[in-house]
Amino acid sequence: MMKTYLYPLLVIIAASSYGVVSTIIKLAMGSGFTAAEAVTSQFFFGFCIAVCLFIFTNRTKLSFKGIKPLLFAGVLTGLTNIVYGHSLNYLPASLAVVLLFQFTWIGVVISCISKRKFPSRIESISLLILIVGTIPAAGLIDVDISQIPLQGWFWGLAAALCYSLFLFANARAATNMTTTNRLVFVSFFAFMMSVVFQSPEVIWNGTLFNEGLWVYGLLLGLFGMIIPVFLFTIAVPKVGLGMSSILSSIELPIAVMVSVILLSETVSTLQIVGIVIIILGMSLPILLNRNGLLSKKKTA
Repeated sequence: MMKTYLYPLLVIIAASSYGVVSTIIKLAMGSGFTAAEAVTSQFFFGFCIAVCLFIFTNRTKLSFKGIKPLLFAGVLTGLTNIVYGHSLNYLPASLAVVLLFQFTWIGVVISCISKRKFPSRIESISLLILIVGTIPAAGLIDVDISQIPLQGWFWGLAAALCYSLFLFANARAATNMTTTNRLVFVSFFAFMMSVVFQSPEVIWNGTLFNEGLWVYGLLLGLFGMIIPVFLFTIAVPKVGLGMSSILSSIELPIAVMVSVILLSETVSTLQIVGIVIIILGMSLPILLNRNGLLSKKKTA
């Protein structure tokens, strides 16, 4: 019984960790750093922490067997952050979050295609509830979208697709490696993406350590790389891509709540209603599964 709830809980914790990232990046930008510099510091510290974890928790050598899915997972982790950051050049933050949030149904579609079957009734109902709750939760009701350029929609949905594919790659993570071994490779490939497309010069020009960027980089490395990737690698293969996408919807309410606490942003009653709807939609599969388990127990 405990294992039934353990892996979904790990997915929820991992997604909640991702929900903190946007606020930390905003705090870094408020201190004079760019989003690209913050993302670079995130993956730099993420890789460093992953290497330290491997050294102190493994007695075996680094294994390279089954590295291919980890290459995809790492690249997609980096791409998600890069593409999402690019979408903010064209979109208001609220709309960017909503478009990223489309990974919920995109992940279910990818799962259906890979398994060659339609989503379950529970998954379909949950998705419908999540979509209904997304717009008010993100505060999108008052946003004028008539002037949004086409590039904004493209980059926003591309970020959602990258995130969905990242979850898909984690569902097929190499089972013949330790979790920390997998974490090293995912963080390394993500770091390489930031080196190519972001601002790698912050590592050697003094910005990272002399100007205080390391504080944000360390937090971003933990919440945006180590915790979510570590937990997703363990839990997504057990829970499945479709259900993981639904459970990961907790990311949006967490992002809103953390921004209220740390950035003193205001939240409307309508947003609170949207957040409650999202939590309901996310919890529905778990609650119905619990009822199913109980009924099976009674008939046994």
